[in-house]
Amino acid sequence: MNKKNNIAIFASANASNLEPIYNAIKNNILNANINLLLSNNTNAAALQKAKELNIATSVINSKNSNNIAQDIYDELIKYDCKYIVLSGYMKKLDPLITNNFIVINTHPALLPSYGGEGMYGKYVHEAVIKNHEQYSGTTVHYVNENYDEGEIILQEKIKLHKDETVNTLEEKVKNLEKVAIIKALKLCLK
Repeated sequence: MNKKNNIAIFASANASNLEPIYNAIKNNILNANINLLLSNNTNAAALQKAKELNIATSVINSKNSNNIAQDIYDELIKYDCKYIVLSGYMKKLDPLITNNFIVINTHPALLPSYGGEGMYGKYVHEAVIKNHEQYSGTTVHYVNENYDEGEIILQEKIKLHKDETVNTLEEKVKNLEKVAIIKALKLCLK
């Protein structure tokens, strides 16, 4: 196992990519370890999922930290993490984090379309359907200091049906993200 391929997963709610990444590691598809699940939400379901998988957890938010960026940085160093995978983490990362770690995000659209502040989850799918797009999908990209502007690692697309709803599109894209993140990590892990 490559000691440097240690991953922290950041989640604000469910961390839908946690189990696919965990299973890919367990099945020797990815040469990595998940050393930490970090959340800003004490009630995130992801925390319980991580505990069930024997992954260390940490909650850092404005209620328990006077310097969130520094405390996150310290946790990542403590758990020897090189990579961060954002899995529904709803906070913008400080440059202290984006400049010192390799941060990877899945976005539920084909960037640069439907990206930026406020474009997440159902909001993206509503906009895609409203604009009568023929295709949507997911983008896996590196994270920099700006929302959804980091270098694209890969994109996977799907064709929308004429009767597509926000819910059906969201489900399809979430399933696509679970596959795309594994493909992207295979490309990124050194």
